[in-house]
Amino acid sequence: MNTSLKARREKISRALDAIKDPLSGKGLLETGRIQGLDCGEDGKVRFTIEAPTGSERAFGAVRDAAEKAVASVHGVTKVTAVLTAHAAAKAAPTPARQAEGVAGVRSVIAVASGKGGVGKSTVAANLACALAANGLKVGLLDVDVYGPSLPTLFGIAAQKPAMRPDKKLDPIVKFGLKLMSIGFIVDPEQAMIWRGAMATSAVRQLIDDVAWGTDADPLDVLVLDMPPGTGDVQLTIAQRLPLAGAVIVSTPQELALADVRRGIAMFEKTHVPVIGIIENMSWLETPAGRMHIFGEGGARRTAEALGAPFLGEIPIDVSLRESADNGAPFVATHPDHALSKAFRTMAAAAMENAARAVKPAPVIRFE
Repeated sequence: MNTSLKARREKISRALDAIKDPLSGKGLLETGRIQGLDCGEDGKVRFTIEAPTGSERAFGAVRDAAEKAVASVHGVTKVTAVLTAHAAAKAAPTPARQAEGVAGVRSVIAVASGKGGVGKSTVAANLACALAANGLKVGLLDVDVYGPSLPTLFGIAAQKPAMRPDKKLDPIVKFGLKLMSIGFIVDPEQAMIWRGAMATSAVRQLIDDVAWGTDADPLDVLVLDMPPGTGDVQLTIAQRLPLAGAVIVSTPQELALADVRRGIAMFEKTHVPVIGIIENMSWLETPAGRMHIFGEGGARRTAEALGAPFLGEIPIDVSLRESADNGAPFVATHPDHALSKAFRTMAAAAMENAARAVKPAPVIRFE
C-alpha cells in the first residue's frame, strides 16, 4: 500500500468515525457499522453501513452524511455507500441445539488460500491443534477433495472411519482432534477426476454425514481446510454454511497476494467475515540473519490495505516441515516451542475476531 493511499484511507476512517451512530452516539467505525471499506488508487471509495431492521429511516440520513464526509477527503473521486438492514440477533444457541449449520458443532471456521503451494494445510492443521491447546473441542475437516493432505499431516493414511448404525461416519481421533478427509475413504493413489457437481456433493456428505458431536457434547469449532482458489467447492461451503469466519493464508510475494485479494472479495460477496490473514514462509533464519526469500511484509500490507485483521507471520522452519511430513503436527508435538505459542496466539485472536464478527444475514434495501 503506497503512502498517499494509506494516508487517504486514514483520513477517510477519521471522517467516518466523526459521523455518529444515532442509537449509541458513538462513531460509525467504533460501533462496527462500517463494513467492506474499500479505497481504490483511482479515488473511488465503497463501503456498507449496517443498521438494525426498523431503523433504516434514521440511518438513511447517516448514510448521506457519511457519503458527504468521505467525498470531502482530498483525493476521493467517487463514493458509493450501501445501507443494509439486519434483524436483531437471536440469543446464542444452547449446547442442546444444532448450531452454525452442522449438527453437534457450535461454530465453523474456514482456512483458505487464493492459490496452492502456500502451506495452507500445514497452517490449518497447526491452527486446529492450537485451538485444542487453548482448551476448545475441535474438529478438522479436509474439504480439498482433489488433493487431500490431512491423512499425511496426521500420519493416518491407512485408517478408515467406521460407519455407525445411523449411517454416519465416526471421525478419526488423533492429537485430541476429530478428523475427516476424503483421503480416508478413497484410494490415495486414485486421481479425483470429478466435475464440480460431484466434488460439491462429496463435500456436503463430509459435512452432513459425519458424527462430529452430540447435542450434549458438541464441538466448539470445526476447522475447514479449504481447497485453494475460489471455485465451486468454496462457493458451496460459503453459501451452505453460516461460517463464523475465514482465515486466509499467503506467502509474502505479490503473486500470492493478488490471489489473497480475490479470496477476500469472494468471502465479502458471500457475507463471510475475514477474521485474519496469516503470512507463511515469511523468512528463513540463517547464520547471517533473516533472509526474506519471498519478499517482506506483503501479507501485512495487504491486510492493512483491505482492512482485514493480520494474525501474524510464520517462518520457514525445517522442524515445521519435518513434522508435517512425519504426520505429527508441530503444535501438538512441540507445545512449548515459540512457534507453537505463536500459533496459539493466532488461534485465540482468530476466535476473538469471529466472536466480534457474528451477525445475521443482511437484507439490502434500495431507496
